[in-house]
Amino acid sequence: MDERCKTKYPVLLVHGAGFRDLKLPLYWGRIPGVLQDHGAEVFFGGQDAWGSTLENAKMLVQRIEELCLQTGSEKLNLIAHSKGGLEARMAASSLGAGDRIASITTIATPHHGSRTISRLFRLPKPLFSAAAFAVNFWMRLVGDRSPDFLASCQDLSEETAERFNAENPDVPGIRYRSYACCMRGPLSDLSLWLSYLVVRHFEGPNDGLVSVSSASWGETILLQGAGRRGVSHSDAIDLRRHALSKREGSGVREIPEVYVQILEDLKSSGL
Repeated sequence: MDERCKTKYPVLLVHGAGFRDLKLPLYWGRIPGVLQDHGAEVFFGGQDAWGSTLENAKMLVQRIEELCLQTGSEKLNLIAHSKGGLEARMAASSLGAGDRIASITTIATPHHGSRTISRLFRLPKPLFSAAAFAVNFWMRLVGDRSPDFLASCQDLSEETAERFNAENPDVPGIRYRSYACCMRGPLSDLSLWLSYLVVRHFEGPNDGLVSVSSASWGETILLQGAGRRGVSHSDAIDLRRHALSKREGSGVREIPEVYVQILEDLKSSGL
């Protein structure tokens, strides 16, 4: 085992909406194992799949305190995917856990909300209410403590994002960096082809769920695949568990290597 990813502070992986931190299937694919093989100390957020941003952020604050006590570390490095990035930012900012956080790296996080979600909320409210009841009922059965599907979706609208950003400014002393992903076309990820087209219509280049412009926060790096398929929202967490492309060339071939580079950079920065 080498120590390329042995950062000063442990790493906390924060998942996005719709999933939980279960051993099988693992939300983060091969990523945790690869990071640990390179010396990283890795933990998981454990927040609800469909909790509101506020409730999940409160869970993160508690988790951060627990891990600092458990590991004896003063701070943690947070790497958060999708909505988890908003929860990480809220935990650090308006919920006051910033002194326990060394860095926040967001992957495909809708920092500026979704115009598509805002348009969908113009549909009849009974449709959302029925969906929310079904999702919340099921998620309680599988372990969510405070599921709120409707609030989770509302948290992703452009209007809510504008208020969120005003109420949760970056905390001085925390290093922030964001990664945006982009599919090259609807065939890049067949599970997201329809949503890709819808989001492209309203918001432009996107990863199948989050636009490149919304994922940009501070210093931003655009992830593009080495082959023709690009990098989708699911690819960003290694959901497929295999190389994005067998071809050599500029761009991402193996998603776990992106996370290795993130930790190498944190380590070189003394974090």
